[in-house]
Amino acid sequence: MIAKSLQKWVLNLHSMSYTLSGYLAITLNDGMHPKHRIMKYKEWFVDNIEKGCTVLDVGCNTGTMPEVMSQKAGYVYGIEIVEKHIQEAIEKHQQPNIEFICDDATTYDYSNCKAIDLVTLSNVLEHIEDRVRFLEKLSIQIKWKDKKRFLIRVPMIDREWIAIYKKELGLEYRLDRTHFIEYTYDSFVRELEESNVNIISSHIRFGEIYAICEVKE
Repeated sequence: MIAKSLQKWVLNLHSMSYTLSGYLAITLNDGMHPKHRIMKYKEWFVDNIEKGCTVLDVGCNTGTMPEVMSQKAGYVYGIEIVEKHIQEAIEKHQQPNIEFICDDATTYDYSNCKAIDLVTLSNVLEHIEDRVRFLEKLSIQIKWKDKKRFLIRVPMIDREWIAIYKKELGLEYRLDRTHFIEYTYDSFVRELEESNVNIISSHIRFGEIYAICEVKE
């Protein structure tokens, strides 16, 4: 009984230490999380957009992704629901070919945008409750130039055994409490299939899925 109580305390401490480690890392790195440098996920997104294309970055946060992509893309929309994030994006990352939008990505009318080549979702999909409906909305409402293509990055629950063990015990296992889901590869594939989206190519890195996807015609 003592071991059981101690185990839950230690596992909760493990979750707290992850959050605290991230906070301290940001503080010690001049406000920038070292994961950006180590994981190089922005580079993957940029490598997979075509020069001069028009990009819609969903959940752009404080605008670093749109700014990086704007160096290669012709035009970038960045949509973010948190007003203070958009304000910081405009103050620090505004470029002539970026348009920042402060709105709810799940309800915004995308028909007002220019024709889009590519939609990017970097650690965003897991924050949306009705993901299938959202992907279907993007597929139908966006004015697409040609292929309906997505670049998606999502976290995996089976990144390590301890996350699954915490879930079995009814403990907090998510990397972020605002996540509605953390995927296995199979659950990710099933969800995209339900959304009428094909995975063209994918790989797993640092416990995350990186996928190039297209809407089925």
